Amino acid sequence: MADDKSNVGGQDRSRINVNEDYEIRDWCKALGVTEDELRKAVAAVGDQADKVREHLGKK
Repeated sequence: MADDKSNVGGQDRSRINVNEDYEIRDWCKALGVTEDELRKAVAAVGDQADKVREHLGKK
């Protein structure tokens, strides 16, 4: 099933899907990192946004 872009609450905000271009773009902007940095952080700690922020040293 495709990602429902109209349903963007709850779990969508707590996870980073590096398989969706719009999510990569939005998370890179929100975290102030490059796509490569974001992908490496997700690979290191998983897709939970709070863990990625912590890994990157972001609040």
